[in-house]
This record gives sequence, C-alpha cells and structure tokens, in this order.
Amino acid sequence: MLRRLALRDFVIVPALELEFHAGFSVLTGETGAGKSILVDALQLVLGSRGDAGVVREGAARTELSAEFDTPAALRGWLDEAGFSAQDSAAEAAEGSLLLRRTIDAQGKSRAWINGSPATLAQLREAADQLLDIHGQHAWQSLTRPASTRALLDSQAGIASSELAARFASRKAAEQALALARERSDELLRERERLAWQIAELDKLAPTEGEWAGLSAEHQRLAHAQALMDAARSALDGVADADTNAETLAHRAIDQLGSVAHHDPRIAPILDALHGAVAQLQDAAHSLNAYLGHAELEPERLTDLDQRMSVWMGLARRYRRPADQLPALLAQWQAELRALDAATDTAALQAALADADRRFHDEARLVSAGRAKAAGPLSAAVSQAMQGLGMAGGRFEVALKPLPAPQSSGLEAIDFLVAGHAGSTPRPLAKVASGGELSRLALAIAVTTVQAAGDGGVATLIFDEVDAGIGGAVGDTVGVLMKQLGRQRQVLAVTHLAQVAACADHHYLVSKTAQPDGRTASSVAAVAGELRVAEVARMLGGERGAGTSLAHAQSMLRQALASVAEPAVEPTAVQPPSAATAATATTAATAATAANSPAKRRRSKA
Repeated sequence: MLRRLALRDFVIVPALELEFHAGFSVLTGETGAGKSILVDALQLVLGSRGDAGVVREGAARTELSAEFDTPAALRGWLDEAGFSAQDSAAEAAEGSLLLRRTIDAQGKSRAWINGSPATLAQLREAADQLLDIHGQHAWQSLTRPASTRALLDSQAGIASSELAARFASRKAAEQALALARERSDELLRERERLAWQIAELDKLAPTEGEWAGLSAEHQRLAHAQALMDAARSALDGVADADTNAETLAHRAIDQLGSVAHHDPRIAPILDALHGAVAQLQDAAHSLNAYLGHAELEPERLTDLDQRMSVWMGLARRYRRPADQLPALLAQWQAELRALDAATDTAALQAALADADRRFHDEARLVSAGRAKAAGPLSAAVSQAMQGLGMAGGRFEVALKPLPAPQSSGLEAIDFLVAGHAGSTPRPLAKVASGGELSRLALAIAVTTVQAAGDGGVATLIFDEVDAGIGGAVGDTVGVLMKQLGRQRQVLAVTHLAQVAACADHHYLVSKTAQPDGRTASSVAAVAGELRVAEVARMLGGERGAGTSLAHAQSMLRQALASVAEPAVEPTAVQPPSAATAATATTAATAATAANSPAKRRRSKA
C-alpha cells in the first residue's frame, strides 16, 4: 500500500510530506480548489507524462517521491531489473519500495526506483502492481469494446496473449496462401530467374574462403622462378658457399675462445655467437627443405588462371566482390527455397488449416471462460446497483458471436443495463445517463475488487467518481468504500459529506496567500472538531452553523458505530496553521490547464 508521499515545488506546493495508512481515506476541500492535486502528483511519480508546467514558479525543479510496501508480485521484477532491496536504500531494505522523480524547469525528467536510475516505462510497469485509479470519467471506458472485454477477461482469469499470437499466425498463413494464388505467374518467373542464376554459379561451385587461397597460390606460382633463385642465393650465403656466414661465425668463436680466459666480458659475446650459429644452421635446413619442394608447375598456373578468370567474370556480371560469390550463391538458394514454399499451395493450405485449428481451439477455451464469468459478474453488479439509486435495475454481460474471428476471440462483449424494474436491458451507452454510468462504474469497481480477494493491487484511488451522486445514494457510496477499505487501501477525492463521514482517515486540502503574493497549498490530516467543521461545510451549511455542526457530528458518530474498532486517525508531517485548521474550509488550488500534469492513468473499469 501507499505509505508516504512527498512533494517539493510542485505547481503551488512549496513542500509537503504526508503519511498514509490502511483503510479508507478521503481528501476534501472547497469546490474548485483542486482536491485532485495529490492524485496528479502520484500519476507523475508513477510514470505519466509531465512537462515544465508542473514546476512551481521560480523553482529550478519539482521533486516527487512515493513510498509503497513492496508487493510480492513485484519482487522478482525488481531483482531482474536491478532494483532489488538489498542493493537499495535503507527503506527498501525494510520491505518498502521507493519511487522518485524530478522534472526541471526545462522539462527534463529523471526517475529512480529504490535509489537506482529508472526509465518512465519502468515506473509505469511498477505502477501496474501498486495501484489503480478510478477517475471521475471512468464510466466512459464502459462504452469501449476493448475495455469491456478486458474487464471480463480479468474476472475470468484469461490472459489473451496466446489467443492473439495464434490469430496472428493464422492471419499470416492466410495471407501467404492468398499471395501464392494472386501472384502465381510472377512468382514462377522469379523462380525461373533464380534457378538460372544458381545453375550458372553452381558450375563454378565457389566455396567460402576459396578466393583468398586461389589468389595466394597464383601469386606464388607466378613468381616461382624468382623465389627459387632467391632461396638458392640465400642458402649459399648462409652455408654452401666457400665463404659463408656459418663458417665466418665459427672462425670468430675460435678466435675469441682462445683469449676469453683473460677477460670475463668475452663470455656473453661467445654465447651470442653460438646462438647465431644455431640460427644459421636452422635457416640453412629450412632453405634446403624449401628448395627440395619448389617447382615451377606451369600446368597448375594455367588452371588457376582459367578458374580465376571465370570467377572474376561472374563477379563483374553480378556486381559483387569476388570473395562474396559463395555468400551470393547461398542467398539465392535460400530465396529459391522460399519461393518453392510460397508457390506450394497444397502445403500452404495445410498450414492455414493447422493454424486455424490451433486458433479455434484456444478461442473456444477463452469463450468458455468468458461465458462462465459473465453470469456471476452480471449478478454481482446488479446487486451493487440496488443500493446506488437503481433499485430493480439489472446489469448483464452479453456475449455476441462475431461475423468473423478476431484477435480478441469469437465474440463481442457488450454491457447491457436496465435502469429500473420491468425494463429490458439495452446497451448502456444508449439508455444510461451520465449519473447512472458513474454509479455503474463504481458498482463494477467494487464488484471486481471484491471478486479479486487477496489478489490485485493493494491501493485504490477514486477521484471524484461520486460526481452527480447525492442523498441516500451518497450514503451507500460511503459504506461501499468503507467496505473496500477493509480489503484494500482506499483513497477517495470527494465532495460528498456522506462519503467523507465514512472515512477512517480525513485529509484537508488548504491554500494560503504568501507574503510574496503567491498562493501556497498544503494538505493535512484533520480529526475531532476540525473534521466535524469540514464535514459541516460539505453539507452546505453556513460556516460554524450549529445545525450543520450537529448534523456532521451525527453522521460521524453513525459511521464510527458501524465499525467494529474505532478508526485510528493519521498524522501529517506538515500540519496546517492554527487559523487554517480552525476554519477547515479552504483548499488547494489545482494547476491551470497549462500547468496540469499529464492525463491520469485509468483503470480498466
């Protein structure tokens, strides 16, 4: 779960550090004050796109960091990516995961995971295991086929990657057969051309490395007489002539040897001469061996001339270096095999049939899993709708056969809804209002989280998903989120007093004018009378009005009584000023559109 969030020079936040706890937490503030500012910051630290507009005016850069408990599902990935806890900061060594990001005034971004440099893609990959955000427009995804399919597959435990891979193989086999039929004449002409060229090179039968050997041998035979003459002359000078180097070396040894006992400095010179004699004898032996095997070989030289001439002719014709002819032959042979395969319609038809069978085998398994999950999901969401102002309404997951197979399977998934008893379920985009869609999105989110049990991410954030909801429905939303807080860490940005009263922890977003004329924002936990005053403000009463305060106290007592154990109020590292806390009515101003962080990551719901 999320444990800590720290911001510095973020939009209008000079410095802020908050600690979060398990259970259900709410963030509230004045209407239009930008209660989603922390959600925006979380999105950036989890890898969403950001620019220089998020840097507080006058600051060099913004710094964001978030600390989470490390999910078990993420530990292997952290080890493989080099972010393992034992190599990281002290916090990570205790089982926490620290994500950090900076964006400077030029828009340059840097990121770290457990103190090691990371990419934004790696932040996003980690985010998938850490939290889900349900935004105030999450209902829009309910009208998109890809989103509805992904949601049902998630409930069914279906990984569609294998199905997509088999569909791609089937499509490739289908295209190969169609190409063979459409281009049969063209492919046949291409095959004849390749076969003729291969036959011409096959007559030469060039082998890898042969050209270098031919060139070296031709060079030697072309200069054989000069080589033999030079070797004979060298042998004479070394050992065979009347006056040769070996004889002269022996004479020098004899002369120095007769006087060496008079001066010890002669000894190393004698050693060098003895070594020279040994080397001269080796050279003479090698020269004799060379001359014993040296021949002019005019016939062999003629054969080499002829083969090299053919070789060079083919190299010029096909505009390739001579030593590349063996590789060219291998390339053409591979192309010919590919053309043979591409024109073998019988084999292509068999390959298509096999790919089609494999795809449909997998698709039928996927269809069965979807059909099995559709009923329980429909029933669970329908039950959740009853307490969300849609009594008697029904939700159905409809699986409709597609006219042709697709990479996603054999059926389309539609979400149907009947808003009240007695009506026939129809596509929700056609019959549901915006308010109903928001409530449906919330019902689905609650249902899918409860169905996941201990699986799934540990932290859920609801960013004003209760927009357009009020009255008794608001009470139900608060209860639902409190129930979710028993399974997950839930953080909700809300404007409903009913929802705020159900929270275990309550944070107030505030803004204050600074001496320099700028606005600074802060967020702090509120409890006791301060929380009562904030809930009273949310009810719409006058600030400090007795009736509103009494109503707020009653709501908080009722919410507290519904929990087996009293909620433990969190502490904030940065509390608000006394004047700010006393009123408990001001809130942070979010960034303008120009300074807004990148679009938030949405959940599948």
